[in-house]
Amino acid sequence: MFVHYYRELLNFCLRKVRDRDVAADIVQESYARVLEMEQTKASISEPRALLYQTARHVMVDTYRRGQVRDHDDLDALSELDQPTGPEHEQPDAMLASAQAIGAYAAAIEALPVRCREAFMLHAFDDLPYAEIAQRMGISVSMVEKHIARGRLACRSCERPLQPPQIVSHGEAGVRV
Repeated sequence: MFVHYYRELLNFCLRKVRDRDVAADIVQESYARVLEMEQTKASISEPRALLYQTARHVMVDTYRRGQVRDHDDLDALSELDQPTGPEHEQPDAMLASAQAIGAYAAAIEALPVRCREAFMLHAFDDLPYAEIAQRMGISVSMVEKHIARGRLACRSCERPLQPPQIVSHGEAGVRV
């Protein structure tokens, strides 16, 4: 029985999978499964039909196993650019932001009390100079001076936060 259908079943599988080695493996697995069924004393009325049906099942199993195993190499995946979130949520951007906030807070905290009060009323409460002058009991000119001093303090803390720029002079770069 098995010798009679071998070549026919091999050609059938070869047409489906288009790989001689894989087709031979499928036929061998099909024969092994049918022989196992035969050894359980099951009556096989149509051995040819059973072989073909078993071969179809083995092809499906082979395909599915190939799909499971057909994945990218993990090393290759780590080399790819992984999608990232928004720039402001990246760890280095978050650290830089926290450092900047700390630097600004320290610069504002270092201002004299009245200067700090005027600057904060303008910068954070968005009050106009005239209203700040009225609240604090000082002149508008003095408010302008306090706010200018606060802005200068904030600008002075910005410089250390900037990454160093490289200015090219010939072959060697100079950090500024």
